[in-house]
Formats: sequence, structure tokens, C-alpha cells
Amino acid sequence: MALRMWASSTANALRLSTCASKSPAFSLSRAFSTVLDDLKYASSHEWVKHDGPVATIGITDHAQDHLGELVFVELPEAGKEVKQGSGFGAVESVKATSDVNSPISGEVVEINTKLAESPGLINTSPYEEGWMIKVKPSNPSELANLMGSKEYIKFCKEEDAAAH
Repeated sequence: MALRMWASSTANALRLSTCASKSPAFSLSRAFSTVLDDLKYASSHEWVKHDGPVATIGITDHAQDHLGELVFVELPEAGKEVKQGSGFGAVESVKATSDVNSPISGEVVEINTKLAESPGLINTSPYEEGWMIKVKPSNPSELANLMGSKEYIKFCKEEDAAAH
């Protein structure tokens, strides 16, 4: 089941919400999640930060909030190729298991090994400690296909409204 569809249906069924972070590092926020300005976002609720030759990928605060407490994270091995829009792993919460898709194509150069012992890092720090994989992009122009922070906020609001 795609993360986006599951998160939307779960949010609708459970009417989940949380307060946005007060941290100055978070520049744009909504009543139920935080969105960072310097990231790109996929419609399946993954984020990517392209910094030099490497891109860091994880799931958004919006997605982790709707998933609930994460208890297991499945990640690929370093060296594996990922393709934009295709699954590279999964997250399991106390509610369900959901696929995680790559927002860009490339070679996995590092995985967040801390998630094996502490999958809840995605819940408590989705953009910092809870990153999932680092990728050497094979086609950096794919970033143009992703949403900026303002577009992602609008997308989430529209998706949540349609789910109600």
C-alpha cells in the first residue's frame, strides 16, 4: 500500500493532528505538521535534500504523524540503485506497514543504521535524526519534478480536504 494513500485514509479515519514545532529551523508549518523550506517533496510524502554530490531522503513529518509510532524500518543496502517513484523500503507502525518510495533516482551510498535500533527517530526527528538513506543522484534534474515547501503544504491541505 502506498504511504500516501494509507496515511490519508488513516488520518481521515482517526482525525489525527499534532502541534507544529516551535523551532526556528522550521520555517513553514501547518497545524498538524512541519515543512522545511530547503527540501523538495514527493506526492507520496517523502522529502529529499540535495547537498553537493549526495541527496538525503526520508519521510515527511506529515507522513510520520499519520502513520503513528514506528516500530520497524526496512532499508536497502548501500550500493543498491533506486528509481524515482519506486519503492526502496518500508516502515511499519503499530497500525500498518507502508512502502517508502524514492523521490529521485541514484545509488544508495549510506543508510541510517540508527533506525534499526530506534525506528522512532522518524517520529521524533523526521528531517534530522530520522533520515533514511543517502543517494548519489543519477539524474539531478529529477528534483525539478518535486514540490517545494509551499506547493507541498498546498498539496497536503488539498489531499486532507479530499479525504474528509
